[in-house]
Formats: sequence, C-alpha cells, structure tokens
Amino acid sequence: MSSEPTVPAQVTATGLGEWPGTDPVEAEKAIRGELGGPHLPFLAELPERGVGSDAVGRTASLLVDLYADVQPHGWRLVERPGRDSARAASALATDLNVLADVVGTEESRAEGLQVRILGPLSLMAGLYLHNGERVLADQGARRDVADSLVAGVAPFLARVRAAVPGARLTVQLAEPDAAQVIAGLLPTASGYRTLRAVPPAEARAAWSGLVDALHDGGAEHVIVQTPAWEAPIERILEAGADGVALPAESLSVGQWESVAGAVEGGARVWLGILPLDPPQAATTHDIAERLLRPWRQLGLAERSLGAVRVTPSDSLRLVSPERATAALTRLVKLADAVNQLAFG
Repeated sequence: MSSEPTVPAQVTATGLGEWPGTDPVEAEKAIRGELGGPHLPFLAELPERGVGSDAVGRTASLLVDLYADVQPHGWRLVERPGRDSARAASALATDLNVLADVVGTEESRAEGLQVRILGPLSLMAGLYLHNGERVLADQGARRDVADSLVAGVAPFLARVRAAVPGARLTVQLAEPDAAQVIAGLLPTASGYRTLRAVPPAEARAAWSGLVDALHDGGAEHVIVQTPAWEAPIERILEAGADGVALPAESLSVGQWESVAGAVEGGARVWLGILPLDPPQAATTHDIAERLLRPWRQLGLAERSLGAVRVTPSDSLRLVSPERATAALTRLVKLADAVNQLAFG
C-alpha cells in the first residue's frame, strides 16, 4: 500500500465512472462543475456511444501486443487491430482531449482526478478466445492478458497526466465479476456448465502486478470496486490496493467489520450510499445517518471518516444527464451532511 500523509477528517464525494448520454464535453463540464475540491472528479465513460465505449472495449484498448474486436458473443482476442479496437482507442483519445480542453478553461481546478478501468479478472471474464470460450478458461491466456494490461497502464496514465498536468491521480479498478471468477460461478460460452475457479493466489498476483504498475505509473491511489456479494476485501488489500469501493446498503455485518479493519489499517473506503431514486421521505440527513450508524456501532473513530468517499449506489448511466448531474449535487450535500453530523 502506498505511503501518504495523514488523511484529513472530512468525508468527500466521487462517482463510479460511467455517465449517461453521448456528449463528452457536457459530461466533463457537469462532473467537474459539481465535484470541485476537495471532492474527486472523474473521467467520464459514455457507454451509450456504443461499441468501444463500453467497459471491456475501453480497457482492452490499453492492452499491449494484444488486440480485440467484437464478435457475435462479445469482444474476442484477434491477431491484429480492427475497426472496433480503433473505435475504442479513438473514443478514449477524444475523452482525454475533451478533458484537457475543459480543464484548460477552469480558473481553479480540483487537485485530483479519478480514472476507471476494468480490473484483470473482469477483463478476462469479458474477453473471448478464438474458440469462443472466455479467456478465463485458459491459464496461458489469462497470464497474457494480465501481463499485457500491466504493460499498458503506464502509457495510459502518462496520457492522463498530460491532459491534467499536476493532478493527483486515483485509479478505480472495476471488478464486477471478481467474486464469481474466484468462486468458479461464471458460465462457459455454451452456458451448460461453469468455468473452473481462478485460484486465489493467481487472482492476488494479477491484482498485485497491476496495482504495482499503476503506482509506478503515477497513480497515488488504486481503489478496487466490487459488488457486495462475497466481496474479496481482504484479498484485494493484501494485493496492495489502497482501498475498496463497495455498495454500503448491501454490506453484511461481517463485511462492515472487514471495512472497519481496513480503515484501521490505513485503507480508503468508497461507500455507495446515495440511491439514484431515493424515497421521497428520505432526507440527506437520513442518508448521512445510515452511513454514520454502522460506523459508530463498529467503534470507528469519527476522525477516521476522512478515509471515506461517498458515491452513488449504482451507475449514473442508468439515469438521464440531468438526473446524473442532480445526483452529484446531492452527493456533495450528503458529504457535507455527514461531516456536519460528525464534527459539528
């Protein structure tokens, strides 16, 4: 885990990367307009643009000496770059150029920036081999993808730093499939059986190699995002990640205890606590209390709340651009409400 100064006792806000619509300019203006310092703006992903702007295609475009194109069953590894991989690379280049342009017009800018890529296990789950099976089915292919992604992240972060000079970079590794990969629950291409589980030691090595490469490439923090079900919190942190991102409302008592142990060990925690469709009776104060209640029950010191960033409970791509912007406004108010309740 990377060294860092003492975390300030202040809850802050960020998003999970995806954004609705197809306009990167409006997306970046909205995100950076709402998430000024001390909060963490993020590079928008716009999956509604289609092939190449989805999570698998975007991350596959970072691979070195491996290429992927879309086939009927999904993204497949191919011998040479094709039209779909070119679309993915072009979309990412556009997003970075737009980010640089928007940042260039700001009188003051947030100190940090978050970028999101798929983690290695979920990328292996989303890529297919020539025979139509997932990369996960072949140990050699898994190793090749993991190594290729490690080689690709430093050039990617160099491009991000060029777009936002001086920004402190946080990388979110999205691992929506990690627990299923480790448990051997993902179906084969035929759907008649499940793929063999990836050994925990191999999963840890894949995370560790990528986290090290990201730190070496200039990322100050690496946060691994995963659903709550069987979330491998301890394994992620043992691999060197600086923290985890989890949906707060779905966490079990045992997982909250793991979160407490992580915070006491110096890790950062992103908690998906703001519902995209909050009940009309639920106030910002009510949602803030839902975060603070388990925190206090676990005996965590309120000064350690500086380790927390609050996020929406789900992807903002599920709502309109206007509602996504409003959600970020509410998110900042939620962070302020938690700080007010905790510190007065």
